[in-house]
Amino acid sequence: MRRLRRIGIFGGTFDPVHFGHLRAAEEVRSRLGLDRILFIPSNTPPHKRRFGMAPAADRLAMVRSALRGRPGLEASDLEVASPRTSYSVFTLAKIRTLYPDARLFFLLGADAFLEIKTWREWRKVLDQCVFIVLTRPGSSLRAARSVLGPGYRDRTASIREAADLDNRLRAGRTILFFRIDALPVSSTEIRRRVRGGRSLEGLVPAGVAARIKSAKLYQE
Repeated sequence: MRRLRRIGIFGGTFDPVHFGHLRAAEEVRSRLGLDRILFIPSNTPPHKRRFGMAPAADRLAMVRSALRGRPGLEASDLEVASPRTSYSVFTLAKIRTLYPDARLFFLLGADAFLEIKTWREWRKVLDQCVFIVLTRPGSSLRAARSVLGPGYRDRTASIREAADLDNRLRAGRTILFFRIDALPVSSTEIRRRVRGGRSLEGLVPAGVAARIKSAKLYQE
């Protein structure tokens, strides 16, 4: 029986995208055997409206630059091109129509998963795909695993590699906690460094740093 294509969905503001995002995606893809991972910058994120956020077009351009030459990682304008607020429940429905023969894997950090119950139609979101909850500096996978409560216990599990993933899926486990070698990099710190006129070397790809400079992003 032919295996369904496995497509990862990596959403976020990516304000800006950095090496931590890239390391996480590449590790997930290689260790869990995903066919591709779509980076989907949000347009108007419901949880992160703030002054000083880079325009969606710039954030998408930075993601495209960062993914250049990285096989299996692709930028998507699915949310940026939409005039409506970026809700995962809508985005997943669109992706399902684009890839009806694929199994979808939603990648997000443990810190973001702690807020899952604030998402629009969050139960429906959990039913639409397999969640891969990733290590994030400063956030606990254990705390993330407990946020849903006992009602979801039979759907959660930890995984380490592709064989674990196959076994968990066969057992109906669709909320999976995956420990990765996460880099201690944050978009918040990068924006702070830009405002302070400090170097971004080692934190973002050269093309991302160039876009930040040319578009004068994250200035006071």
